[in-house]
Amino acid sequence: MQIPTELTAARKVEERLLSEVARHGYGEASRFAIKLAVEEGLNNAIKHGNRQDPKKSIEVSFDIDGSRAVISITDEGLGFDPALVPDPTADENLEKPCGRGIMLMRAYMDEVRFNDRGNQVRMMKRNT
Repeated sequence: MQIPTELTAARKVEERLLSEVARHGYGEASRFAIKLAVEEGLNNAIKHGNRQDPKKSIEVSFDIDGSRAVISITDEGLGFDPALVPDPTADENLEKPCGRGIMLMRAYMDEVRFNDRGNQVRMMKRNT
């Protein structure tokens, strides 16, 4: 589904996705992990990818069943190289605001991948 580059639309799609996750019997810890990762992915798409440009949109898709949830978020931005994002836990980066969202997505999801352009994140969480 395509949504505008705005937080209100992002929260609505997040609620829909989380409702689907709950319907498939994911536990509280898994629901929390997915919520956090999706929030970070959508916030990154809005702020960094589309740079809050209301003329741009975000494509969100998800495939959820009883065994796994796969979520894809694509923005219209130029993309980035995730390998160049500084480690937010390194001493020299502790006060810098960048990189924490990606770190959280990787910590809470079972799989996080970016496309070659760097404008799409695909995340997967197993239902354990």
